[in-house]
Amino acid sequence: MEGETSWVSHCLDDSTKNVGEYNSFSELSDEGNKEVPAVSMDLILPDDLLERILAYLPIASIFRAGCVCKRWHDIVSSERFLWNLSLLLTQKPWYFMFTSSDEPTGYAYDPILRKWYGIEFPCFQTPNWLTASSYGLVCFMDNDSQRELYVCNPITKGCKRLVEPPGLKSSDFSALAISVSQISRNYNVSIVKSKQVPGNFFQWDLSIHVYDSETMMWATPLTEVLTGWRGGEESVICDGVLYFLIYSTGGGMPDNRHGLVAYNLSSRLSHGLLKRSFIRVPCSLTCGRLMSLKEKLVMVGGIGKPDWPDIIKGIGIWVLNGKEWQEIARMPHKYFQGFGEFDEVFASSGADDLIYIQSYGAPALLVFDVKQKQWRWSQKYPVTKRFPLQLFNGFCFEPRLEFTP
Repeated sequence: MEGETSWVSHCLDDSTKNVGEYNSFSELSDEGNKEVPAVSMDLILPDDLLERILAYLPIASIFRAGCVCKRWHDIVSSERFLWNLSLLLTQKPWYFMFTSSDEPTGYAYDPILRKWYGIEFPCFQTPNWLTASSYGLVCFMDNDSQRELYVCNPITKGCKRLVEPPGLKSSDFSALAISVSQISRNYNVSIVKSKQVPGNFFQWDLSIHVYDSETMMWATPLTEVLTGWRGGEESVICDGVLYFLIYSTGGGMPDNRHGLVAYNLSSRLSHGLLKRSFIRVPCSLTCGRLMSLKEKLVMVGGIGKPDWPDIIKGIGIWVLNGKEWQEIARMPHKYFQGFGEFDEVFASSGADDLIYIQSYGAPALLVFDVKQKQWRWSQKYPVTKRFPLQLFNGFCFEPRLEFTP
């Protein structure tokens, strides 16, 4: 398939040696070393106009531009250029897909150039780590010890380890979210922890912990005991509100097995969470995936059959307006079939106007453009499935140069 040439990181395992020839992220300068007819842009464009032109390029092309000459390198490395870059929303989110092996090495998909790039994430050590992203930053947390927590920019490789979060040293379920301010470039990281009350399957201790990058401190604004519900691993911060999915533990026999909780991070509500902030899901779901698209909460969910709720019959996309869900799209059957054997759970994340959906059991990646109402497959993933039980996973992030942890 055309459009698969990209770059791959320097250190890959043997499983990627059969994918052909790829250039690395850092080797983009090779193209700038080729002899080409010289055209002096210094005689044509002033710096401010050249800056604006370069700022509209895809992120991969900006790297290439920085290798053309010293002047262009100085421009794309300058603080003024990075500031102007933050004012433009030209970069589309990438999707990083990896196999569930010992090393979480994988490829990132660029929807503008429709290419896969080999990339190594700093701090990302094992595939079972929790991930969350906002604008140019990605947050990782060790899901086992829940003590290691990092924020990084995968493009610039900047990485920072956060102080250990408070609360229970280990919880049964944790949901991670991050929100970056485009104006101040500060960020908040939230963790929703859920642990079963000893000897009582229906009651779960739930706590919310929030990190502020400006103060570099954690706060615990809420602790509560839920009856008939527990937290999970799905959350997102959208327009200052923390949303997370909760799951029925029985007892109360709710209409659905899933529910949504909205917690305003500025309200400091300390009790009565379900009574005040519970939002019903739009239908019987096999699973739900939350994401923030232009400060709107969007959910991608597997639609269960009425008589067999564990069996997925389709995938829908909803946007939350107040406390009401509006369905904006449903995956066409031909794409649903295109995944082959599709489990009731799947990976999905998005940003800006793009939503990515992938099956854990196959490297196929489907892209939905919310603005254009258009579905399409990505270019073929560079690594094929090598054995029946091999699993794939992934997450979305925005490639940006101007944000630092």
